[in-house]
Amino acid sequence: MILRINGDINPYYVQTLCMVFFPGAKFGTTDVTPQTPRVTVNLRRYKSGSVKATVEIKAFGKVSRAEETVEPSQDILNSRIAKIAVGRAMFAAGKELFGHIPPWGILTGVRPAKVATELIEKGNGIIRSKRILRDEYFLNPQKAALAVSVANTEMALTKKLPDNLCSIYISIPFCPSRCAYCSFVSYTSAKLLSLIDEYLLKLYVDLENMVGIIRELGLRIATVYIGGGTPTVLSASQLDTLLGKIGELVDVSDLMEYTLESGRPDTITAEKLAVAKAHGVTRISVNPQTLSDAVLERIGRKHTVADFYRAYEIARASGIPHINVDVIAGLPGDDFGEFSHTIDGIIALNPDNITVHTFCVKKSADMLRENSNIYSLTGGDVGKCVSYSQLKAKFAGYRPYYLYRQKNTVGNLENVGYAKEGAEGMYNIFMMEELHSIFSVGAGAVTKLVSKRQPGDGGRLISRIFTPKYPYEYLRDADVLREGDPATGKQSIRDKIMQFYRENHLLNQ
Repeated sequence: MILRINGDINPYYVQTLCMVFFPGAKFGTTDVTPQTPRVTVNLRRYKSGSVKATVEIKAFGKVSRAEETVEPSQDILNSRIAKIAVGRAMFAAGKELFGHIPPWGILTGVRPAKVATELIEKGNGIIRSKRILRDEYFLNPQKAALAVSVANTEMALTKKLPDNLCSIYISIPFCPSRCAYCSFVSYTSAKLLSLIDEYLLKLYVDLENMVGIIRELGLRIATVYIGGGTPTVLSASQLDTLLGKIGELVDVSDLMEYTLESGRPDTITAEKLAVAKAHGVTRISVNPQTLSDAVLERIGRKHTVADFYRAYEIARASGIPHINVDVIAGLPGDDFGEFSHTIDGIIALNPDNITVHTFCVKKSADMLRENSNIYSLTGGDVGKCVSYSQLKAKFAGYRPYYLYRQKNTVGNLENVGYAKEGAEGMYNIFMMEELHSIFSVGAGAVTKLVSKRQPGDGGRLISRIFTPKYPYEYLRDADVLREGDPATGKQSIRDKIMQFYRENHLLNQ
């Protein structure tokens, strides 16, 4: 796709708007043919604060143009006026060209619950906030209601939390096998799995140093999340050592939440979960993704539905308080009949958390290399599947408590976490809504530093610090957490963290 932008606006945001109508699009000037779609965006700002956007789309032998002007309004943050103008123009041009109305309207590149929260905090109330999302952002009524419901729940769960909280993420980027749709930095070969012991030793050093930084900053650790990959690919002995080290560094009894992302049923044993329970873990996942053996085989999951039920019973018997179950709507070869069977089967188990993802394939997924035509604008019956999951969850006593969206999801749909009241996963809220800093260790981990709310539009400043992506790079590199490179002027992770806290006046507070 050829994208030309004339005016001051984030190009990445405009790309995500294009991908609402051209899922899977690649941007650039190589491999251009007369059939290559072309989008031109012109933006003009006026002294009054209003912004006019014009969008022209040329594709499939057709041309569609639209123009929108957005005036300053108490319902719209000043920083969003240009985005809304471009979004509305893109929406109108795309709708004319494709005859398709995206369910999330022009909300892209921003978490829906964040926008809903801002509207509620401005005093709009629940009903008016839904109306603004529907009329100003073009969400369909069901999505507007979902965003407001999630925002309302998140606000209730977080409104009395102190300002000095943070969380820790620990990366275990190894899996027993790689799913065909996976995009995570997870490693499965025997050679790479043999790195685990060495990897853990370095991880322990980095974790100790990171906890030292957190103490120096005067922060309280609210949640610890061990993710991957699949952390339960570790043996019971390795897991015992890891959790023991965490327990030495962190007062586990003071945590709001302690999560071990077990995920893959084929890695779960009673011995491993007994170790987790003994060390104070309070949340785990057992993720079938689907209750169809045929679909599991198609997506490269190396377990059966029977394996999932076995693992779920082990989890239930472990005494770990909270269990989450992940499913995916829109998997290749799945349909409404299979998906509704999956949802009904999961709800019958009565876990206190259910996460419903919409199928999304990233650029590095094996499935994409095998089939480049898996992206879908409308998503077939996936919208029906997602709606069914929302209704079934509601009637079973679950409420949506966190929500996020990704590029290239089938039908441009969402991922939603549901929980029984009192069983919400706080780490999910902290991460998605960027309420406090997340300090991360391990290969492929990203430390996300979050400031307090800023004056004016009330947003937060965010800074991300990346560790080496691959385990062998992580092991090869020097102590990047504490030591920079004077020759190149490269800062250590510690220096970057301290600089962020100094510049945002967050030290000793």
